[in-house]
Amino acid sequence: MKKIEYILKNLLLNLLLLLKPKSKAPAKNSFDENSKILFIRLNRIGDALITTPLLHEIKKSLKCKIYVLADGKNSAAFTNNRDIDELILFRKGVNGFFDILRLIKNEKIDTVVDLHDDVSTTVSFLIALCSARNKFGLEKENKSIYTRTIPRLNSRINHVVDRVAEILKLFNLQPDTPNLKLHYYLDKASIENAVNFISGKFKQNKFLLGINISAGSKARFWGVDNFRNLLDYLSHYDVNILLLSSPGDSESVIQIAGNKYNYFFSNEFGKFAAVISKLDLLFTPDTAVIHLASAFGIPTFGIFVRYNTEEIIWSPYNTKFDCIVTKNSNLSSITVEQVLEGLKPFLEKELAGYNVVM
Repeated sequence: MKKIEYILKNLLLNLLLLLKPKSKAPAKNSFDENSKILFIRLNRIGDALITTPLLHEIKKSLKCKIYVLADGKNSAAFTNNRDIDELILFRKGVNGFFDILRLIKNEKIDTVVDLHDDVSTTVSFLIALCSARNKFGLEKENKSIYTRTIPRLNSRINHVVDRVAEILKLFNLQPDTPNLKLHYYLDKASIENAVNFISGKFKQNKFLLGINISAGSKARFWGVDNFRNLLDYLSHYDVNILLLSSPGDSESVIQIAGNKYNYFFSNEFGKFAAVISKLDLLFTPDTAVIHLASAFGIPTFGIFVRYNTEEIIWSPYNTKFDCIVTKNSNLSSITVEQVLEGLKPFLEKELAGYNVVM
């Protein structure tokens, strides 16, 4: 059914493109502080965070007005972002769809950019029907909806951040790959909350090791016993250990922590991000937390699923990192012994550097 739905949507899109009057406005080849650019990125938190290096470079170089269209699942990743002038929340449904088309027309937005690395049907329809004279994106099957595209880098050897950053070339800019970084901006209240929480839970100021138990799906939960066995080993190090989870995994994190370990979760993404920013090292399964740690430059050890794909993993970008990867559909095949074989030298190297600083 999904395949049939996809084919029908593409047929409808192609029909609309044939019937839609051609724009008489000339394409814009130069950009400056008068340019108005709408960037579209829907779906998950991690999907949003990996686009922030591109947004930062555009704002820094062009000084233009930047709009970002996000949705309820990922808008928190763009909150407080200094590179964004206006954050717009996409409402699902026909009314929400036409609201965005009207906004593009009324605001006289000259350029709309699809930040998706793959094809989004909703975004394809928005771009095809909107009044913007420039419609940019990575080259995909539906490239006829764009006025200009850039070839998509090979996903088997290129990080997703580098693939998205190729869009800079459509603005006559070159990606400075070694110096690109993810961005997330904390508000003062969230920082104060994190400082007060950590100082209240830990009596001594030591190396803070964060263990995140939540993954992108329940199928990728590593298991209560695995986390407990890992903690038993890590307890021999002279470090503070903080368990972290999403609100949906609160029961599991409480079960793992027992009476021995402190834990933190929050419905407020900013508060959770602020706690992440205070870590000295993060251990986490494949999830958006990886990209938060990257934004704050926190060394990260991950456990990843790379199932039925040849694409490289969405690892932290330009950040100290190591990991264990399984080609199975879940994390259950990764043993505590395998994790410790990689985590132990990674942790001890960071501890040695921490001791030198102290």
